[in-house]
Amino acid sequence: MEPKIRLKRLLNFLQREKILQLLLVVMIIVLVSGFVISLLEDITFPNAIWWSIVTLTTVGYGDISPATTGGRIIAVLIMFFGIGLLGMLSAGLAAIIISHRMKEDKGMCASNFENHIILCEWNHRAKAILKELRADTENADTPIVLIAGLEEKPVDDPNLFFIKGTVSEETLERANLTRAKTVVVLGDDNIEPTSRDAKVVLTTLTIESLSNNVYTVVELVDEKNVRHCKRAHADEIIVGSELSSNLIASAATDHGISRIVSELLSTQYGNNLSAIPASSDMVDKSFLDVFVAMKKDKNSTVLGIQKGRGGELITNPPTDYKLSANDYLVIIS
Repeated sequence: MEPKIRLKRLLNFLQREKILQLLLVVMIIVLVSGFVISLLEDITFPNAIWWSIVTLTTVGYGDISPATTGGRIIAVLIMFFGIGLLGMLSAGLAAIIISHRMKEDKGMCASNFENHIILCEWNHRAKAILKELRADTENADTPIVLIAGLEEKPVDDPNLFFIKGTVSEETLERANLTRAKTVVVLGDDNIEPTSRDAKVVLTTLTIESLSNNVYTVVELVDEKNVRHCKRAHADEIIVGSELSSNLIASAATDHGISRIVSELLSTQYGNNLSAIPASSDMVDKSFLDVFVAMKKDKNSTVLGIQKGRGGELITNPPTDYKLSANDYLVIIS
C-alpha cells in the first residue's frame, strides 16, 4: 500500500474516532494560554508554551510559576481542563487499541505482511504445522496468516494473524496473497473426503488465479485427485493416506524406520532434514567433494541435490555430478 493511501486512511480513522478534534482543542488551549501568560507574566512565547504544556499535563516542574492573579486564574483553568481533556484523549486511544485488538482476534482485520505464510483451514494438523514452524529458528518469527471459519483466533501467537471466513478471493486479498511466499492448503475435516479434496482443488485454483508466484503446498486425502491439483498448478502435493501407508509399509519391513523419518521431519528434536543453497565455492565441484566437505566441516550428510528452490530432486546423485549455482543441498544436520 502506498504511503499516501496509508496516511489518508490514518487521518480518516483519527477523524472518525474524534481524536483529531481532541488534539485540535488541546493545541488551541496550549497556544491561547501560552499567548495570554506571555503577556501577563512578561515571559517569552516559547517559555509560555512550555509552561502551558507542563501545566496541562499536570506535570508541574515548577521552573515557571505565574505570579499575577490573572496568570494564576489561567493556570487553574488549564489544570481543570487539562485533566478532563487528557482523560478523554487517553480513553479514546485505549478504546481504539482495544477495539483493534478485538477485531484482530475475531478475524475482522486485513493483513499487510510481506514474505509471510498463509495457512488455510484450522485442525489438529494445522496446530502441529504451526508448532513445527515455530520450533524452526528460521521461521520462529515468520508472520503466519490463518484463514479459517472460527469464531476467534485459536492460539496465542503474536505473529499469527487470523482472518475469519472461508478461503475466497476476498479473504485471500485480506491476507495479502500477492506478497506471500507460501500458502498451505489443508483439507476441511468437517466434510467427507471427496468433497474435502474438491474444496482443496478449488482453493488451489483460486490462489493460482490471484497469484501464480506464490508457492502452494496442498494436502489431499485421495491420490486420484493429484492430477486435478497438478492442473490447478499446485507446486507441492501431499497425500496423507499415501504417506502414512508408505511409512507403515517401510516400518513393517525395516523396523524402527518410522522413528527415523519422524525425527528428520521434526524440527523440535534430533537431526533435521532441510535444503540449503549451494555456496559459491561449491559450484563446479563434484558431489563427492561437496559431500566430504559438508561432513567434515559441518557434520552434515548430503542426501541429494534440488535443482532450484522447489525444483527437481536428485537423490543420491552420482559422485561426479557437478554442482551449479542454483542448486540446493538436501542435508541431514
